[in-house]
Amino acid sequence: MTLPGPPLWLLAELTYRCPLHCVFCYNPVDFAAHEQELSTEDWLRTLREARELGAVQCGFSGGEPMLRADLEILVAEAHRLGYYTNLLTSGVGLTEKRARILRSAGLDHIQLSLQDSTREMNDFLSHTRTFDLKQRCARIIKEHGWPMVLNVVMHRLNIDHIGRIIEMADQLGAEYVELANSQYYSWAELNREHLLPTREQLQRAEAVTNEWRERLGERMKLFFVVPDYYETRPKKCMNGWGNVFLTITPDGTALPCHTARMLPGLAFPNVRDMSLREIWYDSEGFNRYRGTGWMKEPCRSCPEKEKDYGGCRCQAYMLAGDPAAADPVCDKSALHHVVTEAVERAQKGLLETRPLIFRTPDESRRLLART
Repeated sequence: MTLPGPPLWLLAELTYRCPLHCVFCYNPVDFAAHEQELSTEDWLRTLREARELGAVQCGFSGGEPMLRADLEILVAEAHRLGYYTNLLTSGVGLTEKRARILRSAGLDHIQLSLQDSTREMNDFLSHTRTFDLKQRCARIIKEHGWPMVLNVVMHRLNIDHIGRIIEMADQLGAEYVELANSQYYSWAELNREHLLPTREQLQRAEAVTNEWRERLGERMKLFFVVPDYYETRPKKCMNGWGNVFLTITPDGTALPCHTARMLPGLAFPNVRDMSLREIWYDSEGFNRYRGTGWMKEPCRSCPEKEKDYGGCRCQAYMLAGDPAAADPVCDKSALHHVVTEAVERAQKGLLETRPLIFRTPDESRRLLART
């Protein structure tokens, strides 16, 4: 077997603590069961080991990474090691003082999340009063010379506001805006019936985005990501399992993607117990779905298997009950109807009567108690 290349992209999930309670959060639903966080020394060693393996980009995320008091120390070490560093933040905690320190530490890039174009919807979707704070953070980012990169998770509740969202991004001086339609994992999967847009909503939103592309020209790059449920072929999830992407969770568990811990029958190693070299090359968790040897039909004989690697293993597990099955997003899957039925429900507006479930520690513990 040919050895895989190095983990080029390291995602350091520093904490699951977060002041926001977004209904589409990709943190695991059981995050309350993983409260122990790596120490500063553990993170520094992990950064060094990943760089030695060949990682070139490091993203600091959470939860909210600004809640870690040692963030500036970790950023400075990552910069010293030669990483391109990226902070993914809600903006909570990004004061003028911390921005100066992070700039001096060598932070290359900040990606600021927004929920909507109005205070009412932003604060409803995040279950917080953070709209004005995010506006201030955007100004701080611009004043310190970082690229202005905004991320807005799109879904049924805000997709019709996409024109106003882009207009707000332009007013804030954004250079890059990712309009990423929610993918249905973790908290978004729990709330899917409320969040999955109709086909008409998607088509209108994409048309509006294209109109803004023409209007803005080179001033702003707009990226519009369609939800998997409206595709007939799955994405090459994380560019292939254990191929270029390495996530370290707050408690030190190493994963090939940020949701892989949900998969049954896999024991993922911890950086406290194994070196990253052993984890990446030798661990069963990282080798289970590498390449194509693990595939069942119809993936095994599919001429596109090297293109999409059978799609997402987590999505296959959630929708088909089998991590080794074809991703049901693919219309060659025998269970593709699970996806089309969900889309049909969205088209008809058949929403569940239960309310949205907001991401909170109490809600996480409640859901854990039910399993």
